Amino acid sequence: MVKRILTDCLLWLVATVICALWRLLAAKVEIFNYIILFAAMMLVWVVLGLVTRKYSRSYKESWYWQDLLSLLLTGGGLMLLLWWLLPRINSSFSLHVALWTVGVVMVLDAVLMLFMHYYKYALNMTVPVMEIEQRDNAVVLREDLPRSPQSVETIHQAVLSLTTEEDYQMLLKKAALDNRRTKIVANRDRFSFMQIPDYQYDTLVDLTLLNDAKGINKRFCIVNKKLPDNGRYVCCYRPQYYLREKILSRYPVGINYIAYFFWFLWRRVLPRLLLMSRLYYDLTKGRKRPLSKAEVLGRLYYCGFEVEDIVPMGHIEYVFARRHSQPYEQQQLKVYGPLIKLQRVCKDRKMVAFYKFRTMHPYSEYIQKYVFDSRGGMNIADKSDSDWRITHWGRFLRRYWLDELPMLINWLKGDVKLVGVRPLSQTMFDTYPPDLQEKRTRTKPGLIPPFYIDHPKTFEELYASENKYLDEYFRRPFLTDVRYFFLTMRSILFRRMHSA
Repeated sequence: MVKRILTDCLLWLVATVICALWRLLAAKVEIFNYIILFAAMMLVWVVLGLVTRKYSRSYKESWYWQDLLSLLLTGGGLMLLLWWLLPRINSSFSLHVALWTVGVVMVLDAVLMLFMHYYKYALNMTVPVMEIEQRDNAVVLREDLPRSPQSVETIHQAVLSLTTEEDYQMLLKKAALDNRRTKIVANRDRFSFMQIPDYQYDTLVDLTLLNDAKGINKRFCIVNKKLPDNGRYVCCYRPQYYLREKILSRYPVGINYIAYFFWFLWRRVLPRLLLMSRLYYDLTKGRKRPLSKAEVLGRLYYCGFEVEDIVPMGHIEYVFARRHSQPYEQQQLKVYGPLIKLQRVCKDRKMVAFYKFRTMHPYSEYIQKYVFDSRGGMNIADKSDSDWRITHWGRFLRRYWLDELPMLINWLKGDVKLVGVRPLSQTMFDTYPPDLQEKRTRTKPGLIPPFYIDHPKTFEELYASENKYLDEYFRRPFLTDVRYFFLTMRSILFRRMHSA
């Protein structure tokens, strides 16, 4: 209640300045002549607000129409009082100035209430977080038997109503559609999966495009629960690069990039903004969402799957995944805006959230190991040259260290020092030799790593570079950091060294 009263007093102050300045310019009347009137009006406004219960509810506890009704009663009551009182006291105060001031306060208050209720709406996730149930080893219960020819033909026709003959033949071969342990589902509503008995099928084939599916993560978690250990899940989606090419080829050169720019804002930027995410979803009902390969695979790993194969069929890609583990702990609101927090291993092996500008597609952090394993190992150049998880603008940000500017927040908080080894994710940290892991966790990581001085080309050279820095730092901490700082500045300014 006190906060709302103080807010109204601030609104009155703003309205007073606006209306008094307007009156000063229009009629050359001194502003100070109206101070007593405005103070009295504000006092009456607060009293009427208490009577109409304007301050009895917080924005979180009330509906917009309730607050708007209280505002109309308060403002209307004050206007009627001024209309009746001012002419009778024969004052020099202008009735128009008083009424206009009340009107400005009502408009400002209505706009503020609209914003606060929209803020409550934008952050209110009515769908509860899905609880992940623990389970023991589960084996498939249904017998391994072939389907009858009539059943296979029925499935054939059903699949053809959704896709092509080529897709059917591929699924028949790779997903065993002719086996009774395979279940086909084609419904954008995830609740259709909940009707499937637990552990009855070895393979679930989902023919609904993930671009149009409701609640992708919850969908994957339900499938994870229904499948036995090591069960297979087949899903499909339309990659966003296909949508980009479709838009660019539909319009003439020049206009096509303008059309793609507005499509990009509507389909990719707005859904990532915290206050726009729910409104966008309510307007689109979750349909036609752009999905990158990194996001689809990252969501699968986030929900406990391991990707085995990706089969492109025209403008559709089929992903074959296998249930690997329990899903990660699901989050209530997982919005990938421009600023993200990434968990990194720091001093004493403590995990600390580091701030960065997002340069990768959503959920890319969950497939780091998959990307490295699919290439037969890691290479330092992968991070900047050919990592398909990085977006086009992300490469630019990384090249000039712009993505790391928010890490200054961590520096101000004391999570890192200015010079030191780079903070690593748990996946990358686990690949380091045990002795180097021990050295790394004896001190804080840094914003400026020795990488920019030694320019290592292989991981062995990187390990040697960090070992050299840490050994020197443990002997002479201050002098070592000062020397590495100025060597890094020389490397950046004169050798044009860029971020990886």
